[in-house]
Amino acid sequence: MVEESRYEDSGAPVINPSTLLARVIVRQIIEAGVRDVVISPGSRNAPLSMAFHQASTKGLINLHVRIDERTAAFFALGIAKASGLPVPIVCTSGTAVANYHPAVLEASHTNIPLLVLTADRPASLRKTGANQTTEQARIFGKAVRYFADVSGSVYPMELPFASLQSGPVHLNIQFEEPLVGDKSDNWLNDLTISVPKVFDRKTPGTFYTKSTRGVLVIGHDRGGLSAEAVRTFADELGWPVIAEDPLTFKNAISHTSVFLTSKTIAEDLAPDTVVVIGRTTLSRSINGFIKMARKEIVIDPRMATVDTDRLADQKFTQLPVVEVQPADAEYAEKWKKYSLRAQKMVADISTWSEQLIAREIAAGVPTGTSLFISSSRPIRDLEGFAVARDGVETFANRGLAGIDGNISTALGIASQRKETIAVLGDLGFLHDLTGLIHKEAINLKIFVINNDGGGIFSTLSQRGVDGFEDVFGTPHGLDPAAIAASMGVAAKTIGSQKELITELSEPVKGLSVVVVNAPNREANADFLKGIYNSVSSM
Repeated sequence: MVEESRYEDSGAPVINPSTLLARVIVRQIIEAGVRDVVISPGSRNAPLSMAFHQASTKGLINLHVRIDERTAAFFALGIAKASGLPVPIVCTSGTAVANYHPAVLEASHTNIPLLVLTADRPASLRKTGANQTTEQARIFGKAVRYFADVSGSVYPMELPFASLQSGPVHLNIQFEEPLVGDKSDNWLNDLTISVPKVFDRKTPGTFYTKSTRGVLVIGHDRGGLSAEAVRTFADELGWPVIAEDPLTFKNAISHTSVFLTSKTIAEDLAPDTVVVIGRTTLSRSINGFIKMARKEIVIDPRMATVDTDRLADQKFTQLPVVEVQPADAEYAEKWKKYSLRAQKMVADISTWSEQLIAREIAAGVPTGTSLFISSSRPIRDLEGFAVARDGVETFANRGLAGIDGNISTALGIASQRKETIAVLGDLGFLHDLTGLIHKEAINLKIFVINNDGGGIFSTLSQRGVDGFEDVFGTPHGLDPAAIAASMGVAAKTIGSQKELITELSEPVKGLSVVVVNAPNREANADFLKGIYNSVSSM
């Protein structure tokens, strides 16, 4: 490290271990090729915040500030998803740290490289009643790939970037007072910035089978594998493809989660072998179909990290070399036949419904646009009612499938892309309102499917139980567009197919919210049930 000034303007020497430690850490982060950092205001994290700010003013890193640590962590998660690079998040001590936990869990279950930097009081103050001091060491438990409790006495130190290759890392950093040091930025001179390291891949295994009646099932997040690599694998395999994300794989069989609800059709298509990439988390019909196979092969890097006990007849943590027989032509034709029948049925839907809304969004998202889809009903409706296509880069938080942090994650993704569209449910939108507070130049249009509550529960077994509206339906009676407008965000409400198509065709400029008022939750559930019942007569 270049020697820095250790004197104040008065000429008195500055002995500030906290400032020195923060600069050691920030310098290593920049030299590793990290491009973005997200901080939240606080006193104890001042050494890191000031060091990152100095680096940002010299154009060495993009500094993002979020006042809410939960929002900050999900925003960083979105950046990491879109950039593929580690993103540090920086907060002060106490409850601020706990607010990172939901995003850290999501990062853990999707192997996303969040570098969690939590400021702490010195260890000597723990369990003494000192203000804003709690046990932060190992607060995230097994959700991180590496943890260290760092104090000023341990630097110079080398950051664990290798551990970030498989998920989040937590450094709890003890900062002694004084927290503010000299103003010199000489420590940022002579940096050697590297290209971020990639995973060290072992020689891939080989998937061999004599089966000609096989199906490839691709989970929504593909286990973190690139869409391009998965498409190449699918082409080499040559089997019918079921994709939870039909907007990424144009050769996938459309509407599989819909027509496989028919027991007769599922039995007619029952496979000998199923290859599953990632996790299948959206529809019971597809999961039930997978269980019908004689043999299940799973490909998912997370089996080396968080899913170590996952069961399968054969397991790979990366895409294997393919050695298979040509697919049975008659079997492949059956899939096409059922898909075409389902496409006609879906195309004929004219009732204003969440299913029609999903169909129009899937068809209307412009090519080249990034799309974030929230958990609960929106992602399931897009899986079932989208016609397979390509040209759309999709994202979702499917590690733990929570509805928290959706606005923030979408904004983080949008900060790395030219134009982004997000589709959220009304509860997911309300859950993350502080995510709307931002200063970046971001082009994101958020479609909020508003059915005044938890619409998914009306399609589950809880429907009709005593107290359903109070504890499951949870109607809020709020106007999401008015709330967004009150926060300075451009917002409008629509309620027709024509308006929706128009909104999808317009350029995405700045941050805006379009509330799509959907039918009554119970009526929508009945309509969906009717679609499933009609499948048997296709």
